[in-house]
Amino acid sequence: MPTHVLAEAHGDERGALLAFLEAQRGGLRRAVLGLTAEQATERPSASELTLGGLVKHVAEVEQRWVEMAQELPPSVGRTQETWHLSFQLEDGETLAGVLSHWDEVARLTEEFIRKVPSLDDTFPLPEAPWYPPNARQSMRWLVLHLIEETARHAGHADVIRESLDGKTAFELVDEERKAREG
Repeated sequence: MPTHVLAEAHGDERGALLAFLEAQRGGLRRAVLGLTAEQATERPSASELTLGGLVKHVAEVEQRWVEMAQELPPSVGRTQETWHLSFQLEDGETLAGVLSHWDEVARLTEEFIRKVPSLDDTFPLPEAPWYPPNARQSMRWLVLHLIEETARHAGHADVIRESLDGKTAFELVDEERKAREG
């Protein structure tokens, strides 16, 4: 891990989980630091994944899971036929736009997790062949799942970014630090 996650206040499990989620978001955000619009949509490998598409996908997935936990309808309805669109910037979408949207999603996620009465509270999973019937998951599971999902795609982003211009996660951490201090 190229950054250190600061310790939470003693006993602040929510704070610890949210800090680790934010650390993984940071890895993905750093992977797109300084990219041109063209680089954000380049596919430097056999994969269809792009950096802009990964950011969009992670934002949509986080938003959908938090809505599911609140038992709200999805803001973005995806079907089997449109699932692939969550991984690509469509006409009119920009990297800056999806990053801004993700910032708002992250804010709402933190607000929701901070306000939920207990991390042991549960929510129903939708009917789907990959979930057990009548499955429920805890809010703790939700945040751990978001950490897992974001980390998986941050790893993809590291490989794509290094394939684009040779920059590694460590170099991007340094660039981000210099820009903050700068």
